[in-house]
Amino acid sequence: MTPAEPLLLTNARLVGRSVPNVGNVGATGGVAPSSPTFDGTVGGSVGGSGGLVDVLVRDGVVVAVGAAGRVGDGGVERVDLGGRTLMPGLWDAHVHLTQWALVRRRLDLSGARSAAEAVALVRDRLAEGPPEPGTALVGYGFRDGLWPDVPTADLLDAVAGEVPVVLVSGDLHCAWLSTAGLRFVGVGAHPTGVLREAEWLPLAAAVDRAPDHLADAWVADAAAAAAARGVVGVVDLEITDNLTAWRRRFAGGFGALRVRSGVWTPWLDDVLAEGLRSGDVLPGTGGLLEQGPFKVVTDGSLNTRTAYCHDAYPGLTGPEAHGILSVPPAELVPLMARAHAGGLRCAIHAIGDHANTLALDAFAATAARGSVEHAQLLDPADLARFAELGVVASVQPEHAMDDRDIADRHWSGRTGRAFAFGALDDAGAVLALGSDAPVAPLDPWFAIAAAVSRSRDGRAPWHPEQRIGLRTALEASTDGRGLVPTAGSPADLVVLDADPLALGAGSGADAADAADLDAAATSLRDMPVAATLLSGAWTHRTF
Repeated sequence: MTPAEPLLLTNARLVGRSVPNVGNVGATGGVAPSSPTFDGTVGGSVGGSGGLVDVLVRDGVVVAVGAAGRVGDGGVERVDLGGRTLMPGLWDAHVHLTQWALVRRRLDLSGARSAAEAVALVRDRLAEGPPEPGTALVGYGFRDGLWPDVPTADLLDAVAGEVPVVLVSGDLHCAWLSTAGLRFVGVGAHPTGVLREAEWLPLAAAVDRAPDHLADAWVADAAAAAAARGVVGVVDLEITDNLTAWRRRFAGGFGALRVRSGVWTPWLDDVLAEGLRSGDVLPGTGGLLEQGPFKVVTDGSLNTRTAYCHDAYPGLTGPEAHGILSVPPAELVPLMARAHAGGLRCAIHAIGDHANTLALDAFAATAARGSVEHAQLLDPADLARFAELGVVASVQPEHAMDDRDIADRHWSGRTGRAFAFGALDDAGAVLALGSDAPVAPLDPWFAIAAAVSRSRDGRAPWHPEQRIGLRTALEASTDGRGLVPTAGSPADLVVLDADPLALGAGSGADAADAADLDAAATSLRDMPVAATLLSGAWTHRTF
């Protein structure tokens, strides 16, 4: 990455400075009024021209923040922000970036309300022309948990014939294939054509394959789109030899995002053999590529009724009535202990309440650091354990909006502790917001809006007691960097055409008027992003 030229960003407004009585910025992770690098802060206002500030950026780092007109450096380019809001750039704490890049080019099935509707979408797409020879028609995003009919290979065969069709569920934990599609992924025959969990996950790479040059170009496009939404970094948990792929991309000139590259069990030996620890910066990447966490998936998902729960799913009997525990403690604990001994943080997928209990038990047994990914259904007794163990709750609020109806059916009577962001926050847990793209769009504003409103599409809030405050949601989206730029921090910044704290959501959890909250959530989803800076270089700019 070419070093950025020094910049003086002038006439910026800090988050919350257009909101009365928001309190001292220093109390929320910013620069305190007495700091020598911040000249002019008094209580909740900033001295100078209309409460505006100037920010000096040099060598990819914020070197000074002060009242407008009082940060002098005549030898650098000046960019007038014109009163726009400036804050640290956003992170998505859980993505599968290559899959997201591919999904952006696939048949969208997220609106299908039945197998018949999904088949009609496949038929219409095939009418436009078949896929390239040697490839399959790939769709994504279906959720069959509430469908009135049953997906089968025969239904797809009726419209696709010998064209391979592979439809991947919205949670990535199952796929629905035509007979030709089954052959395409190497399955000779199957009674239904719907592959779930262990049947599907090892085969997912068959439809995720693309020549490196194409995949890298598509990832670059997806990264540019993320930068246009204010994203400066992602934790990429792609199920592949992830570090090799990212080294190749950075060697080829990638520079749109910071990337923490997760590692899965098949590649753990390679990372440990290199002596890489979580947070280590890979050379030759301009400081933008880090070794990320060790990822393990311990259970399934809600949509497939495979999330591992204390209670059985309604209507299910037999050994899988409680879901599927894919990595039991006898395997999980040694894996985590080995990764921890090698300096890796652990990112443990747990969705059902029993899986979450076991994941926290494993953190306690190993003293490993890291996160529980998803934490969708929780035993109340486990809420305080996140803070006690120093385990981050890495959550995806938009999933609550996608899955609320499925949860009401399959977790009936338990949804008060599903997607329990408010309860986790009250218990002192550190929250990190993400998307799990392609399960939800890679857009942190969607996650923030869902977290503070628990509503979407004009529907009544779902378990509004589990909302979190807007300030909390924003802070959970900046990778621990608070809400204001600070001297010495990376110059990873986002410029907004609106102050998010001035949109009417109040503190989120304290907002009483549902209509106002819904309007604020809509505004958050549509947040206008004017520019994004990564290490002091523009990755997106509209002015």
